[in-house]
Amino acid sequence: MFHTSSRRSKRLVAVASATLGLALLVTGCSSGSDAGTGGSSGGSKNYKITFLPKSLGNNYFKASDGDGGKSAVEKFDGTYAEVGPTTTGASAQVSFINTLTQQHVGAIVLSANDPNALCTSLKQAKTAGVKVVTFDSDVDPACRDVFVNQASSDGIAQAQADNIADEIGGKGQIAILSASANATNQNAWNKAMTAYIGKKYPDIDIVKTVYGNDDDQTSFDETAALVQQYPDLKGIVSPTTVGIAAAARYLSTSQYKGKVALTGLGTPNQMRAYVKDGTVGNFALWNPSDLGYLAAYTAKALIDGTITGKDGDSFKAGKLGEYKVGADGTVLLGKPTTFDAKNIDKFDF
Repeated sequence: MFHTSSRRSKRLVAVASATLGLALLVTGCSSGSDAGTGGSSGGSKNYKITFLPKSLGNNYFKASDGDGGKSAVEKFDGTYAEVGPTTTGASAQVSFINTLTQQHVGAIVLSANDPNALCTSLKQAKTAGVKVVTFDSDVDPACRDVFVNQASSDGIAQAQADNIADEIGGKGQIAILSASANATNQNAWNKAMTAYIGKKYPDIDIVKTVYGNDDDQTSFDETAALVQQYPDLKGIVSPTTVGIAAAARYLSTSQYKGKVALTGLGTPNQMRAYVKDGTVGNFALWNPSDLGYLAAYTAKALIDGTITGKDGDSFKAGKLGEYKVGADGTVLLGKPTTFDAKNIDKFDF
C-alpha cells in the first residue's frame, strides 16, 4: 500500500511540474509578444502612430491629425496619439521626437518646422526602428522614410499666383505673409510662386515677404504693418491657414477691406465668413483631413513592410484608394482646390 501510494504521489508531482512549466512557457511567449508590439492593438505589428504637428491648437492640424489621422489609425485598429509644442520652432519638436523614440512608438508622423534641425533626432528614431513619415512640411529625405505631400510645390504656387492675379487684374504690388522663416513647405511654395509670377505676370511686383510664425496675433500685426508701409499694395498672399485667417480678420474691419485683396491657403470653415462679407474673393487648399488620413496609412504600409520608401512602391490607403511612392520617397495627395463664394458651402472642414 505504501509503495503504490508513493508511486502515485510521484506521478502527481511530475504532472504538476509539467503543467507549471507549460504555463510559464506560455506566459513567457506572451510577454515577449507584447514587448514586440509595443502593446499595440495591431496584433504582431506596432501600430502605435503618433502625430507631431508644427504646433498644437492650429485648426489645420486639428483637421489633419485629429480628424483624418485619427480615423485612419482607428480604422486599422492602431493606437493614435498627437503631441507637440504650443508654438512653432524646431527645438521644441526635437524633445518630442526623442521622447517618442524612447517610448518605442511604431511611427512618427511629423510636420517639420525646419528641414535640417530635426535630422539628428529623426535618424536616432529610425535607428531604433521607428518609422518616420513627414507630411505637410518635409525634412531632408535622408532623415525620414516617406514624405506625404499635399500637392506639388509648383501646383500650390501656381494656384495662389493665379488667384491673386485674378483678384487684382494681373498687375500691382503684392506681399507675402508666410509662416516661419525656416518652414520647408512655405519657402518652397514662395520660391516657386515668385518664379511663376515673374514669368506669367510681369506686371505684378512682390514688394516684401513677412513672417507671422503661424501665430494669430503676429500675423495680424504683420498684416497691419504691410498695408501701412505700402500704401499702393493691391494684394496679400498668405500660404498658411493661420496667416490668412489673421489677415482676413484685420482687413475685414479696416479701411482696406475691398481695396487690398487677400488669398492664399485656408480652410473653408475658417474663411467662409470672410468670403461672404467680401473680404476675401478666393483661396485654395487641399483637404487636410485626407492628408492626415493618407499619412497614417503610409505609416501603416511602412510598418507592414508593404513599402520602404522606394520609387515605385505602392500601397492602399483605405477609402482614398491606391497610391504610389515617387522620387525622393514622396507620396502626392493631389491637386489643390480653389474656393470662392460659388462653391465654399459645398465643403465642411
